[in-house]
Amino acid sequence: MNKKIRYKILYRFYISNPKPVIELDYRSSFELLIAVLLSAQSTDRQVNQVTKKLFMIADTPGKMVALGISGIKTYIKSVGLFNNKAKNIFYTCRLLMDRYHGLVPENRILLEELPGIGRKSANVILNEIFSWPVIAVDRHVFRFCNRTRFAVGKNVYAVEKKLSKVVPNKFKVQCHRWFVLHARYICMAKTPLCDICFINDMCDFYKNFSIK
Repeated sequence: MNKKIRYKILYRFYISNPKPVIELDYRSSFELLIAVLLSAQSTDRQVNQVTKKLFMIADTPGKMVALGISGIKTYIKSVGLFNNKAKNIFYTCRLLMDRYHGLVPENRILLEELPGIGRKSANVILNEIFSWPVIAVDRHVFRFCNRTRFAVGKNVYAVEKKLSKVVPNKFKVQCHRWFVLHARYICMAKTPLCDICFINDMCDFYKNFSIK
């Protein structure tokens, strides 16, 4: 896919949804951090159901630590890997209190040092809270980029690296949200809705699919 086609695709996303919104519910940078941590191998809908109750009780690192690991488990047991996530939440909150005065650090390295926070999660936080022009690549973005040939890569880091080069700066803040939403509801894993996709005329997958 060439530069001109990529720009047209991104511009259509912009026209369709100028201000895409993340689907995780949160009211603070801390709440987003916890929601992102919980989202691994869980849907945003599942996470929102859990955090709606959890954040009523513990919406700060101190309150979360006060719950203890067992207390956190009682609120998040409906999400996948809840045992490990409860531990990660507890120790992440301890670190936030001990090192950063209870605040979420605006620093990739420091974020990735928090238990349960990897590169993708750090990118989501830096992008959503601090408006960094970084593009988080999860399984949805990875599938969309490889299927459409927008940015081909063998792993998520390779796709992220490619996206950082080919996406114009003015689209980088919104790019992750556009691609995630499109991959969830249109360019789905098993049954992509190619016929109603508003970029199908520029998608290599659709062109090859249509020929068959």
